[in-house]
Amino acid sequence: MTLNPHRKYRTATEMVHAGAQRSPYGEVCEAIYLTQGFTYPSAEAAERRFDGEDPGFVYSRYANPTTDMFEKRMCALEGAESARALASGMAAVSTAILCFVKAGDHFVAARSMFGSCRYIIEKVLPRYGVEVSIIDGRKIENWEKAIRPNTRGIFFETPANPTLEMVDIKAVSELAHKVGATVIVDNVFATPLYQKPLELGADVVVYSTTKHIDGHGRCLGGMILSSEEWMTENLQDFFRHTGPGMSPYVAWLMLKSLETLPLRVEEMTRSAAKLADFISGHKAVAKCIYPGRDDHPQRDIVKKQMTGGSTMIAFELKGGKKAAFSFCNHLTIPLISNNLGDTRSIMTHPATTTHQSIGPEARAELGISDGLLRFSVGLEDVDDLLEDVEQALNATL
Repeated sequence: MTLNPHRKYRTATEMVHAGAQRSPYGEVCEAIYLTQGFTYPSAEAAERRFDGEDPGFVYSRYANPTTDMFEKRMCALEGAESARALASGMAAVSTAILCFVKAGDHFVAARSMFGSCRYIIEKVLPRYGVEVSIIDGRKIENWEKAIRPNTRGIFFETPANPTLEMVDIKAVSELAHKVGATVIVDNVFATPLYQKPLELGADVVVYSTTKHIDGHGRCLGGMILSSEEWMTENLQDFFRHTGPGMSPYVAWLMLKSLETLPLRVEEMTRSAAKLADFISGHKAVAKCIYPGRDDHPQRDIVKKQMTGGSTMIAFELKGGKKAAFSFCNHLTIPLISNNLGDTRSIMTHPATTTHQSIGPEARAELGISDGLLRFSVGLEDVDDLLEDVEQALNATL
């Protein structure tokens, strides 16, 4: 049995069944096709396959039945026509950008982003003759000033890592499309459950599936989603010839994780909202930023384009780096790590880990102080987390 292709199912149902392909054995759980290549019944059939007349599989670097199932399920979740699974989130970001820009193009990016994304845009693109503008993406007037007739691409995270800054997807997309620019949105922090960039006008959505989509700290992965036309014209050949694809085994693990994604993210978000309320009122805290609170600096944009708060909290301690390190070291439940979106709660000090490489001046410009912490809320009992956070905050006073 397969889902009726003419009916729209709700998210939880899609995440269990969408894209499933069963072998003649009729397995319940999707199969893992660990194979590099595929055979053909005749030389003529091989020719048709390579010509594209026969839509079957050719080589797992191009496509594979297991990764194909994962891509189709992600399309159902995102509302996209086409998707490609990649080996990591950064493979997704770099491939989505590099597959279509060329020397002489202009590229615009919002300044608040993951350190490795900034490296690709600020360091790699100029090496190939692409001019880059990095701006404060919070204000639409900054985009108006930055976009030029030769602007070919735009990239931003919203909410951004780690400050949870927002960018107005619809407004920026409208500006970009006036000059024919492609808008790429990193939607990791919002997850596909709480924000739909393609519906808001973006052209491409990228994910590190390492985060909420896997959600169990097991493996790396990435995803690019867009229209069939954009994929065919820009990504298809680049993807085939550069080889950044995801392994079938990892795709199978991601398929299993998608089955529980709505349950995990919704529970983690409920806990994050309670923790953000508590953290914001503690005397050791200078400020707390959470998309689900009315005091978020860009609450109007949050309400316009997100349907849920997020599993992520950013907060700054009054005592700077010393207080931040003390807080982390007094925690007994959250892990000190640089991952996020996991079933386990994770605490990150961006200034000395994920954003260390961009330097103190860039961190100051982004508001990443030595006292800033990024809290990825997991599936532990929220009361245990509240008690643990409280005692760790008290230890900093």
